[in-house]
Amino acid sequence: MDATDRRYFEEEDSSLTKTMKGAATGLAAGTIWGTVVATWLDVPRVERNVALPGLIRTLKMMGNHGLTFAAIGGVYIGVEQLTQSYRQKRDFVNGAVGGFVAGAAILGFKGKSISTALSAGAALAATSAAIDAGGQTTRVDTGKEYYPYTTKKRADAAN
Repeated sequence: MDATDRRYFEEEDSSLTKTMKGAATGLAAGTIWGTVVATWLDVPRVERNVALPGLIRTLKMMGNHGLTFAAIGGVYIGVEQLTQSYRQKRDFVNGAVGGFVAGAAILGFKGKSISTALSAGAALAATSAAIDAGGQTTRVDTGKEYYPYTTKKRADAAN
């Protein structure tokens, strides 16, 4: 491993912290997605023994989607970090392995079928590999500092 690869391993967050962040982010995103899906579906009929059936159904959908997304995020990041530490490389293969395991384990379990597990794993692996191999990122360090205020002096302010 050369010095340029080593700097990527010397990060502030541990693998466990990254895994927990992935699960928390998945929980938040899944809860929001569950709310959206619940608004698209028909409101259930009012039942005699159930108070606020629409609210209960919405909360169940939010919880279901939130826990599913949290599990996918946690497994994906956890397996990606394990693969990265085992291989001592930081490339698209780590994300592809994490995506396959997350898709196959979580979505395959929910779908209760091996074909669903393999197709979900392959879809997440291909998506992750395409994003990682394409160099897509949300942050690029240009070395430039940005301030919430102007640092240049105006010419008319000196007068």
